[in-house]
Amino acid sequence: MKLTFRIEYRTAWGEELGVILNGNNSEPIILRTPNGEQWEGGAEMPDLPANVPVSYRYGVYRDGQCIRRESGTMAHLFCPGKKKNCHYILNDFWKDLPAESYLYSSAFSGDYQPEATIKVTASADGSITFRALCPCLHHKHQVLAISGDCPALGDWNIQKTVLMEEIQPNEWTITLNVSTLEFPLSYKFVACNADSKQVEEWENHDNRMLNNPELKKGEIYLTPETEVHFTSSARKVAGTAIPVFSLRSEKSFGVGDFGDLKKLIDWAVKTHQQAVQILPINDTTITHTWMDSYPYNSISIYAFHPMYIDLNQLGRMKDKEALAAFEARRQELNALPQIDYEAVNNAKRAYLKVMFQQTGRKVLASAEFKKFFEENEHWLLPYAAFSYLRDLYGTPDFSRWPEHAAYKAEEIAALCAPDSPCYEEIAFCYYTQYNLHIQLLDAGNYAREKGIIFKGDIPIGISRNSVEAWIEPYYFNMNGQAGAPPDAFSVNGQNWGFPTYNWDVMEQDNYQWWQKRFRKMAEYFTAYRIDHILGFFRIWEIPSHSVHGLLGQFVPALPMSVDEIQSYGLPFQKDFMTRPFINEEMLNKMFGDKAAFVKETFVQHVHDDIYEMRPEYDTQRKVETYFSDKKDEESIRIREGVYALISDVLFVPDRKHPSMYHPRIAVQNDFIFGRLNWKEKDAFNRLYNHYYYQRHNQFWYQEAMKKLPVLTQATSMLVCGEDLGMVPDCVPWVMDQLQILSLEIQRMPKNPKHEFGHVWEYPYRSVCTISTHDMSTLRGWWEEDYEQTCRYYNHVMGHWGEVPASAPGWVCEEIVRHHLECPSLLCILSFQDWLSMDEEVRYPDVNAERINVPANPRHYWRYRMHLTLEELIKNKKFNEKLVEMIDTAGRF
Repeated sequence: MKLTFRIEYRTAWGEELGVILNGNNSEPIILRTPNGEQWEGGAEMPDLPANVPVSYRYGVYRDGQCIRRESGTMAHLFCPGKKKNCHYILNDFWKDLPAESYLYSSAFSGDYQPEATIKVTASADGSITFRALCPCLHHKHQVLAISGDCPALGDWNIQKTVLMEEIQPNEWTITLNVSTLEFPLSYKFVACNADSKQVEEWENHDNRMLNNPELKKGEIYLTPETEVHFTSSARKVAGTAIPVFSLRSEKSFGVGDFGDLKKLIDWAVKTHQQAVQILPINDTTITHTWMDSYPYNSISIYAFHPMYIDLNQLGRMKDKEALAAFEARRQELNALPQIDYEAVNNAKRAYLKVMFQQTGRKVLASAEFKKFFEENEHWLLPYAAFSYLRDLYGTPDFSRWPEHAAYKAEEIAALCAPDSPCYEEIAFCYYTQYNLHIQLLDAGNYAREKGIIFKGDIPIGISRNSVEAWIEPYYFNMNGQAGAPPDAFSVNGQNWGFPTYNWDVMEQDNYQWWQKRFRKMAEYFTAYRIDHILGFFRIWEIPSHSVHGLLGQFVPALPMSVDEIQSYGLPFQKDFMTRPFINEEMLNKMFGDKAAFVKETFVQHVHDDIYEMRPEYDTQRKVETYFSDKKDEESIRIREGVYALISDVLFVPDRKHPSMYHPRIAVQNDFIFGRLNWKEKDAFNRLYNHYYYQRHNQFWYQEAMKKLPVLTQATSMLVCGEDLGMVPDCVPWVMDQLQILSLEIQRMPKNPKHEFGHVWEYPYRSVCTISTHDMSTLRGWWEEDYEQTCRYYNHVMGHWGEVPASAPGWVCEEIVRHHLECPSLLCILSFQDWLSMDEEVRYPDVNAERINVPANPRHYWRYRMHLTLEELIKNKKFNEKLVEMIDTAGRF
C-alpha cells in the first residue's frame, strides 16, 4: 500500500514536518514543501490488516530532532480496507485539542468502546473517506450520518442519510465510491437515532463543500478529520463536593467510606446533579494519631486510606460475640457529631484483622487478586513494606530506621516474600488495599452507569516520610519545603512541609512518575482537580530552617543581581537588606511588657538601638524548638513575634546563587520597609511589581508547557485546575491553551479591581463554587466580616435595609441560584452550601461545618454530615427544591 500525507502548516527556517506512524518516533516519514506551508510526502509499505485503525501524528523536526508534535489524546486515524495495493491520500489539519475537548473526556463521553463492525471498502475506480470527530452521541443513542445534494447522499432527504461507522470512541468514518458523487459536493453531518435511523439533529454549520479530488484507479482520498458540533451537545452541570470521610450512612462505622459513595451518587441522581467531587483518599497513616487526618499528606500516591473501607462488603464475621461487640462500637462511633479519627481507625483496623484471619488466604489465592497484584506490584509491595517498617520501628522517618533506611528492591522483595517472618503483616496490607480497590472501582463504575462525573483530587505534594520519598528520592528536593505565599487566608504564607519536585530529573523520563499516577487515578475517576496547579509553573519553596512561608522563593525563578537591583534606583546594602532588621522601637511595639524577656532570651544588642538574633535562635526552627513544650497563649504570641523578627528582611538570597536575590514577599507590611525613604520605597515597589507580576511570565509559561501537556493528555479524564492565590498572567494562557477548567470563587475574584467576582462573567471552561474545604462555608463567611457582608448584600445582591447578622435560608438560596445560572460548565457546591438554603435541614452549628483552616497546620479534619444519606434521600421537600433549581438553570 502507498500512503501520501498532505497538510498545510507554517514552519520556521530550518524546520521540516514528519509523520509519526503508529507511535514509531524513531522513524518518522519526512515530508517535503515548496514554500514552507504546504507539505506532502509518503511511503510505500506492506498492506496493513483490514479494518484495524491506524494512528499517526505530525511532528516538527530540526536537525533530525522532534522539537514539537501534535498534542491531545486523539491522534489522526484511518482504517485501511480489504482491497490490496491501494493508494491512501490523507489530507489533514494540524491536530491538537478539539475545540470542545471536555466533551471527549471520560467525564462526558465515558469509557464507551464501539463494537468492531467496521466495513471499510474501496472501489477499483477510487473512493472518498469522510472522517469526523463527534462526541457523546452514544449517550443520546445516536449515530453520525451524512446528508447531501446528490443521490448517493440522499439528495437532502432525511429518510436517505448515509450512516457512518465509529472506528474509535467519538471518531466516525464512511468510505464512498467517488463515481457515485457529484461535484462540487454540498453536504452536512446529521445525528440519527441509532434504532430508527431517523434524523434527530442537523449540525449547526453552513453546508460543507468538497471539490472533485480527481482520483486515479485504486486511490482513496481521506478528508481532514472534521469536528462536528450539535447544539444539544452543549452542557452545564451541577454537582456536590464533599470529603469521603464526611459522609454518614446508617451502616457506616463512624466515618464515611467507599460504600457510602454509592448512596451519595443515588442522591445526586435523584436531585438531577451530574457530578460528585471528593478530596484525596490516599493513606496518610504516619503517627496513628488524629494528626494523620490531613488528607493532603499521603504516605503513598497509590494506596488508599484503610479507614475508607466499607466493612459491610467483606462478608459476615463468623465470631458472633466479636461481631456483636464491633456492632456496639460501630453504633457508638457512628452517632458522634464529628469523626473520632483515632477511635475509628483502631476499631476498623481490628475488624479488618479479624476478617483477614477469616477470609484472607482465600482472597489472596483468588485469580482476581493475583491479577490486581501483578498490575500493582510496583507500588503495592514497597507500600506494604513501608507500612510494616513504620510500625516496627515506631517512626515513618525512614532515615531513622536501623535497617532498610536506603531502599534496595532486592532486600524489600525478600522482606515481602511468602516465607518471610513478617509476611502476615505484609499480606494484611495486600488484603486491605485489594478490598479498597474493588470497592472504589465499584463506586466509580456505578457513577459511570448513572451518568455522574466522578471527580477526584490530586495533591500537589507528597509527605517527606512517604513510600515515594523512600524508593524514588531522586525525584525530590528533600531540603526544600513546599508551600504558598501569603494571601487573604494566611498572612504568613503556608508551609506544607512537602519536599519539592526535582523537575529536571522528572523531565528525563518524560514525567513517568506523574503519568503513572494519573493513569492509576483514571481507573476510578472521570475527572480530577489538580491541587495548586501553580506548582507546575513554579512552587513556593521555603528553606528547611523556616516555619512561616515569608522567607520562601519561587522555584524555578530568575533571581536579581546587585547591579539589577540598583538599576531601579535602590542602593543595595547587604547587611541591612538581607539580615533581620531589629530595633528598640520594634521590640517594644511587638512585645510590650515582654520586650525585656525577648531581649534577654532571643536577641542581643549590636549598637545604638539595633539588635540582632542570638546564634542559638537565628532561625524559626530553633525558636520553634524552644517553644515546643509551651502551649499557653502568651508563649504562642511571643513565638509568633520572634518568627516575625527573623523574617524582617528586604531580600532573600537565591537558594543556588547566594550572591543573587529575590525581594521578600509581602515585606511592605514589615518594619524594615518602613525604614526606607520615599524614593527607596518607590524604587523597591517598582522592582517588586516587575519581579512578581511581569518578569517570569514567559519563563513560567515555558516551564508549565514542558509538563502539563504530557500530564493532562496521559488520560481521558476531564482536567480541572485549582488556580487560586498569587496567579501570574501566564497561568490563564496555559489553562486556555490546554483547555483546563479554572476554579472561580466569588470571594476570591480573579480581577483585582473587584471585591467580589462577577458570576455572570465566569468563563465557560470553569468550575464555579461558593466555598472550598479550605474556606469557611457560605454561612460562616457571612458572619466573619459584617462590613464586607453589608457591601455584598447591598452591591452584589442588590438588597437594602438591615443586613441579617446570620445568613437566612432565602439569602443562601438566592446566592446558590446566581451560581447555578452562571456560564460555568461545572457548578460544584460544597455539601454544606447546598444545605444552607433550608433552615430545617442545615447544620444548626455554623462553626461545626468548617472542614479546614489552612492557617493552622495542626487542624483536626473531622467534619461529618449531621444527617444520614438515607435521611437525605428521603427528604422530598428539599430534593424537589434542588431539582427545580438545577432544571431551571439548564444544568440537567
